[in-house]
Amino acid sequence: MKTIFITGASTGLGKAAAKLFQSRGWNVIATMRNPQAETELTQLENVTLLPLDVTSMEQIQSNVKKALEISDIDVVFNNAGYGLIGPLEALEDDQILKQLDTNLLGVIRVTKEFIPYFREKKSGMFITTTSIGGLLAFPLSSTYHATKWALEGWSESLSFELNKFGIDIKTVSPGGIKTDFISRSLDTGTKPEYQEMIDSMFSNTESIMEGASEPETIAEVVYEAATDGKKQLRYIAGEDAKALYAQRLEMGAEAFREEFGKQFI
Repeated sequence: MKTIFITGASTGLGKAAAKLFQSRGWNVIATMRNPQAETELTQLENVTLLPLDVTSMEQIQSNVKKALEISDIDVVFNNAGYGLIGPLEALEDDQILKQLDTNLLGVIRVTKEFIPYFREKKSGMFITTTSIGGLLAFPLSSTYHATKWALEGWSESLSFELNKFGIDIKTVSPGGIKTDFISRSLDTGTKPEYQEMIDSMFSNTESIMEGASEPETIAEVVYEAATDGKKQLRYIAGEDAKALYAQRLEMGAEAFREEFGKQFI
């Protein structure tokens, strides 16, 4: 029986992935900041909950060690993250640091902690939730995109150094996901000079989310990445993401950026 270690498993894609892998016969180690508040995953066989805030190096080290004592790990799914929206000059330094710490450094630190284990056993896989926002950009999301574009480049580079040890690196880039991301997993900043663009952004976001995928649909892509045996690096997930990325590739990056930006001005 294989085992997957998941970060950010309390809601949305992380929780859907935990349930899906469990239903397909995997052991699941589901981590989240407050496992004591979770009631659904605790009812499932072969699911272990651990407390993990990915901004805490101490928690990362202790819980990776604990997870490896519980079971051999086959896949690490780096999923913890949240959105930060607003004009850059409106964001507090603490907001910027927290975004980088969670979305980027948390992934890097969790991955780094598992590498010696995978290298010694000459197998293993890291899957990271990036975003279609790691391949193209929306207005007023510069710091969020900084983390997601960074993860795409980081993953590609990491694949060169780890593939030789039998370790696979994969990214899953979803479009919109029908969760409480907008209300629960979103931080914002605002400034009057940008209000027209902010209003336009949120208005367009509502229409964009109409084409969003259910988290279970994106979880199926994560499962595909974990089990298809391919050396493929990137998996675009969701029909909205596939359509947008195809349009960018067809038009070219500059033409796409100019045309896409007209929706938000």
